[in-house]
Amino acid sequence: MIKVIAIAAAAVLLGVVAYIRLAPHDPARWHEDPTLVARPSTPNYHLIRLVGGDAIAPVFDATPAALAQALDDVARDDGAELIAGSVEDGRMTYVTRTRWMGYPDYTSVKVTEVGEGASFAAFARARFGQSDLGVNRARLERWTAALKARF
Repeated sequence: MIKVIAIAAAAVLLGVVAYIRLAPHDPARWHEDPTLVARPSTPNYHLIRLVGGDAIAPVFDATPAALAQALDDVARDDGAELIAGSVEDGRMTYVTRTRWMGYPDYTSVKVTEVGEGASFAAFARARFGQSDLGVNRARLERWTAALKARF
């Protein structure tokens, strides 16, 4: 009896892990404008924007087009996959996955002109769970540091 319960529990766990890894993305749900999004009630996100965010992105000495391309390069170099939007629009949404479990996190960015330069707003959030263990904040800080090194 214990063996049957253990096998059933392992099958359920395997099914949950498979669902997390293979769940399809709904770009309409995840492609949000980070300048307009409401702050979630859960702590599994990080928001960069001019007002009402967790941080403010720097202004870069670049055109919005150049910053959008650099941001796309940095995101892809970090393992992100573009699922919605485009570099040309300056508004993109990426999915990244955690190493061990493959939990998907979604990061939406919007590049804007600021004076003679450009900046961006970003909203990184976890799809599953209550906590992201700071992964989304770390990702946006890593991307911002890589952009600072380029400009």
